[in-house]
Amino acid sequence: MPQAVHIPSSSQAPIYPSLGRQLQSLLEGERDWVTNAANFCALLYQALPDLNWAGIYILRGNDLVLGPFQGKPACVRIPVAPVARGVCGVAASERRTVVVKDVHSFPGHIACDSASNSEIVVPLIKHGVLWGVLDLDSPVPARFDDADAAGLEELAATFLAMTDIPR
Repeated sequence: MPQAVHIPSSSQAPIYPSLGRQLQSLLEGERDWVTNAANFCALLYQALPDLNWAGIYILRGNDLVLGPFQGKPACVRIPVAPVARGVCGVAASERRTVVVKDVHSFPGHIACDSASNSEIVVPLIKHGVLWGVLDLDSPVPARFDDADAAGLEELAATFLAMTDIPR
């Protein structure tokens, strides 16, 4: 079984190709979405520095519903429509990655953990259909940047390609 390699905080964007190889190895031979989502979140939580939450929300009707995650208990249901709430709701409704350097200044932010100060949310889209979002939180302000967005989008694409998503 592959072991997640913890990346020190001083590292930059080059960590993502290594995480991509680890993710491919971890998911190889398994297509179940729950299993793969759980391992994907665990890999990110263990390998990326300065995270206090890593998880997936699954689109069910007009809401994002909590899926596999690592970290403290989280918000169970986040509205996407008719009005999107929080960073996850905005990323889902706009179908784009959202990087928030200071969650306390984000209109409509949902504070599941008061220790979180920054957040990144990547929409999970397979065959043109929004399936859910990947959500990472950090206690460090401005923890996420464009390099994280690009790297996480690549990892999400690998997860989706190697996973059977129910519809």
